[in-house]
Amino acid sequence: MSTPVFEELEKGQQIGTRELSFSRADLIRYAAASGDHNPIHWNDRFAREVGLDGVIAHGMLTMGSAVDLVSVWAGDPGAVVDYQSRFTKPVPVPDAASGSPETPTARLQLSGKIGAVDAEQRRVRIDLSVELLTEPAAEEEPGGGAPLDPVRTKVLAKSQAVVQL
Repeated sequence: MSTPVFEELEKGQQIGTRELSFSRADLIRYAAASGDHNPIHWNDRFAREVGLDGVIAHGMLTMGSAVDLVSVWAGDPGAVVDYQSRFTKPVPVPDAASGSPETPTARLQLSGKIGAVDAEQRRVRIDLSVELLTEPAAEEEPGGGAPLDPVRTKVLAKSQAVVQL
């Protein structure tokens, strides 16, 4: 992808979308890389004992994955000079029903658009949407017809990155 041309950018312009998947193996790799070995990220029993429905993805894994959309669009991760977000819901990563722990069991839909353009500083604010996609319950499908669209749950709010161009 080429570097965006500042003079061609305007508020409301889409910068891209991406779908990501996480598996239990991804969580273990992230724990090793980050040093965050909290058992809520790998142990169902412990996660339930502390009030969760099961294992959840690391918050920083979710945030980092989201801002990567901006870094790729900008053409330089160093161009992202500020990034903030608020967690609204955890990202559950259930154990795969069968097969390898590499089997993805959580899907995120990421999208970004330009929320503001600062011509004086040559900065743009990118507003990110980060949603968990889950399949609707089987009983929700009308008479065995076509599958329903995934249920979308916002997992990050006020997720914004400032890019210096």
